[in-house]
Amino acid sequence: MRKVFRATVAAICGAVLLTSCATGDDAVATGGTFDFVSPGGQTRIFYDPPADRGTLGELTGEDLMNEGETISLDDYEGQVVVLNVWGQWCAPCRSEADDLEEVYEATKDLGVQFLGINVRDNQRDKAQDFVTDQRIGYPSIYDPPMRSLLALGRNYPTSVVPTTVVLDREHRVAAVYLTELLAEDLQPVVERVAAEPDSGQ
Repeated sequence: MRKVFRATVAAICGAVLLTSCATGDDAVATGGTFDFVSPGGQTRIFYDPPADRGTLGELTGEDLMNEGETISLDDYEGQVVVLNVWGQWCAPCRSEADDLEEVYEATKDLGVQFLGINVRDNQRDKAQDFVTDQRIGYPSIYDPPMRSLLALGRNYPTSVVPTTVVLDREHRVAAVYLTELLAEDLQPVVERVAAEPDSGQ
C-alpha cells in the first residue's frame, strides 16, 4: 500500500540542494487522481506500471509570451507532456534551461510537448527576457502565485523549484524530478514514455 508523502518544506530542502528550494504554501487538490509519493524522500520518482498512474487536475493559465492568450494541458491531447516549473530568479533553472531545450528539440517529433510553468516572477518582462535569452522554444504558463500548480494535487511539494514532471500520452504522471536536470537524465525517460503503447497497457 502506498503511503502519501507528506513532507515539510524543510524536509524537502534537506533532500535536494538548498539552491533548488523556495518557500511557499503547498497546493490543495483541484481534481485528478494523482497522489504524490516519494519513498524515502527520493528526488527522482517513477510511477509504473502505466495503468497505476494518476492523472492531473485541470492545468491552464495565461501564456507568458502572449498576454491575453491561454494555454491548457488539454491543448496537447494524445501527446507526452513534460512540465517544468521554473523562475528566472532560480539559479538551477538557468543551469538546466539549455538541457531542457535540447531534449525538447530531440523528442518533439516523437509526439512530445514541453510546457513551462513560470512561478514567483512578478515582473513579467524579466521572465520573458529569460525565455528570449535562453532561446527556449516551447511555451510557458505565466503564474506568479502558482495557482496552476493546484492541478498537481494536495501533497505535491510546490515549494521545490525547479521541478520537472513527465506525463504520458493520457496525461498521467510517469515521472517527477525534484532537482535540476541534465539532458542525459531526462531524454531516455521521455523517449521511453513516448514509446509506451496507448491506453495504459
